[in-house]
Amino acid sequence: MSVSDIDTPALLIDREIVLRNLQKMQSYADAAGVSLRPHTKTHKMPYFAKLQKSLGAAGITVAKTGEAEIMAANGLKDIFIANEIVGELKFRRIIALLRAGINLSFGTDSIEQAGLIERAFERSGTKACVLAEIEVGENRSGFVEKQDFAAFIKFIKGCKNIEFRGVFSHDGHSYKAADKSECERIHLAAQRRTLEFADIARELALPARVVSIGSTPSLINDFEILKGITEIRPGTYIFMDASQAQAYGDYSMNAASILTTVISRPTADRIITDVGAKGLTQQRRTEGFTATPGLGRIKGTEVWINGVYDEHAIIYDRALRDAVRVGDRLEIYPNHICPVVNLHEFAYLVSGGEVVEKIAVLCRGKLQ
Repeated sequence: MSVSDIDTPALLIDREIVLRNLQKMQSYADAAGVSLRPHTKTHKMPYFAKLQKSLGAAGITVAKTGEAEIMAANGLKDIFIANEIVGELKFRRIIALLRAGINLSFGTDSIEQAGLIERAFERSGTKACVLAEIEVGENRSGFVEKQDFAAFIKFIKGCKNIEFRGVFSHDGHSYKAADKSECERIHLAAQRRTLEFADIARELALPARVVSIGSTPSLINDFEILKGITEIRPGTYIFMDASQAQAYGDYSMNAASILTTVISRPTADRIITDVGAKGLTQQRRTEGFTATPGLGRIKGTEVWINGVYDEHAIIYDRALRDAVRVGDRLEIYPNHICPVVNLHEFAYLVSGGEVVEKIAVLCRGKLQ
């Protein structure tokens, strides 16, 4: 099947670029002496998770319990849910995965949540395996105050149904760094703070076996990984996107694009294509070195999507308008690939203009 036979809009993945990206990150982890546990929320496909594992990944990361269930059902046995899990229904589902032999852990960031976990796992015949999240500047979830973390460690030591595996952090604020130098400073500061919390756990006689960090902008540029870090969790590196390319400095790692058809040229400088917010999202990046001037970049050009409706992309560029005709096809590098993948039922793995494989996005919509 040729790429020209694919109906549009469609998610395309370049096989050769993906393989280079995966090998690059695995080599980086190996050289630093840390485990690679890639975040699969980017691709949401067991196909690629298995490929990552075959190239040396120690396990995988997911964002939701539903993603863990799909990955486990498709043969992935070592899974970390990098999120705080709360709710009896979710706890029962995690217990079922543990009973099925899955090496599963998940996030926590409070005594309050730990109490819920302790009660939910009582008489389950298994222990909840948790990593404590450390807030390192993103202003999201995670322990902020060291005294709160110390109190948490003391609480966990008295729990019968919880196993403490370590700490993890996400320096997501690196996306807003002004340049690579600032990104590196954020990367190093986040590691130091994560290690400080690991030190507290060790001093309280509950050492962190896992000290896990993650954020693609911090990890694609070969910055130093500090002694004491045991694991990295990048996600977007597998496919990249327009924002990541802006930060990286070129588009050589961009493996994912959206194939779209020109359906209208209503004015002398306007082009309309058949993908809109429902296939591309409306997400913008407006700060730092990941900032983009539009809603996606047209592959092979410096032209950007100016706006989207649900099913239409709007492009204003006279030269491109004159160069294309209705029925021609364009490829778009999305601003943020992770939510884009979640909008598509299938991805087409392509090589040399041919479709190598049609891959179901099996974790699509697994938000619970």
